[in-house]
Amino acid sequence: MRIYIHFCADADFCHVLLLLQFMQHFYNVTFTERHATPMGENQLTLLWSLSVSMYPLGGFFGSLMVAPLVNKLGRKGTLLFNNIFSIVPALMMGFSELAKSYEIIIVARFIVGICAGLSSNVVPMYLGELSPKNLRGAIGIVPQLFITIGILSAQILGIRNILGNSSGWTLLLGVTGIPALIELLLLPFFPESPRYTLIQRGDEMTAKKALQSLRGREDVTEELSEMHLEDRSERAEGRLSVLSLLSQRSLRWQLVSIILMNMGQQLSGVNAIYYYADSIYATAGVAQNDIQYVTVGTGAVNVFMTVAAVFIVEASGRRLLLLIGFGICCGACILLTVALDFQKSVTWMPYISITCVIIYITGHAIGPSPIPYVVTTEMFRYSARPAAFMVAGSVHWLSNFTVGLLFPFMEKGLGPYSFVIFSFICLATMVYIWLVVPETKSKTFLEIFQMFAKRNRVEIKLGDGNAPLKENKENLQDVEKVTAF
Repeated sequence: MRIYIHFCADADFCHVLLLLQFMQHFYNVTFTERHATPMGENQLTLLWSLSVSMYPLGGFFGSLMVAPLVNKLGRKGTLLFNNIFSIVPALMMGFSELAKSYEIIIVARFIVGICAGLSSNVVPMYLGELSPKNLRGAIGIVPQLFITIGILSAQILGIRNILGNSSGWTLLLGVTGIPALIELLLLPFFPESPRYTLIQRGDEMTAKKALQSLRGREDVTEELSEMHLEDRSERAEGRLSVLSLLSQRSLRWQLVSIILMNMGQQLSGVNAIYYYADSIYATAGVAQNDIQYVTVGTGAVNVFMTVAAVFIVEASGRRLLLLIGFGICCGACILLTVALDFQKSVTWMPYISITCVIIYITGHAIGPSPIPYVVTTEMFRYSARPAAFMVAGSVHWLSNFTVGLLFPFMEKGLGPYSFVIFSFICLATMVYIWLVVPETKSKTFLEIFQMFAKRNRVEIKLGDGNAPLKENKENLQDVEKVTAF
């Protein structure tokens, strides 16, 4: 199956941490040149927190743009348009030192955040609608795989002998525009989402040709029939706005689920782990110059485990990977709190801290990082999907923004005990998934909708009763009898 992947800029937090010392030095030097006095420590911390948090704040605004753009421009058209928000800020950050302006960096990070907010929502939606149901989970994880590759690439390029130095740091910030240029060259050769083409544009012939090209076979009647069924079952509802989505009783638990999973994903401590990693390695006795290579090694572990998730998600299912992932993260946070608390008094404890970091990254890579995007696509039918991604993306980026803004102050006030809060969030998310979230692998979108009907206390009638929506026995005339709530 031919498939397009967007190289998302979500490697950002790790990216800026690699350049922390150079960016803070640039901020201080620029401020001193302007005001003839050095910047205060609290002022520098605030400015740095603002620099970090502008990216997720931009992501939040990008998420708010998802539904209007994908309905107007389509999934593919939105991704092409989105490149503006990657190329322009890359140029701004690349020339920031020459312009002697740290304000340019802050504004550019907000703009590139808009790019990430759009791409992190539209890419899973696009891929989910291109994918056959038996590969939807694996293909849905591939964007996260490219994010981990982005993190690893940033770590490699951030090595001091490459670009992680006083002369190369602005270039490292500027290279984020290169994937956008590649996308502009490659994406026009790929088809628009067949679901968008058929359901929203009413162009069955183009949708059929796109499916034939994607599947590599002429007979795509079954998938076209399923799309027609979905279209007819939703006509009474129309295209749902965010407000109508929030009031839709038949989507209540789906909405709660994606909100809590996206909150859990970002508030689980993943950025804090990256924040602490270098100091953990230093305490364990790793030479200062060698820490960068250990960091690259953890990035490689992240890529490897995400690759593993791609191959096991269809066999193990989404729910199991989420439970295992959040469970591992919860345990790693608790153990890391103990290890960090005792690492100065117990000589071998720093090695436990390093082990905890690796275990945490492993757990996050197989579940919390990739799976919420997959299930957000699967839990909502076509009419509700853009609004659902707006809500999920907004929660995702607001949570990211909160962590980026508050964690430096949490770290100063609570130290290693910050991870107790993260462990509780992981545990609460895991319990919710165990009690509420069903398994969605190998199910059609309508079958998943029916799975939630009982919990939402709505009735879905097909034919003469509540028969399940069997993929090979669907009759388009029966869909007239589907009751939508």
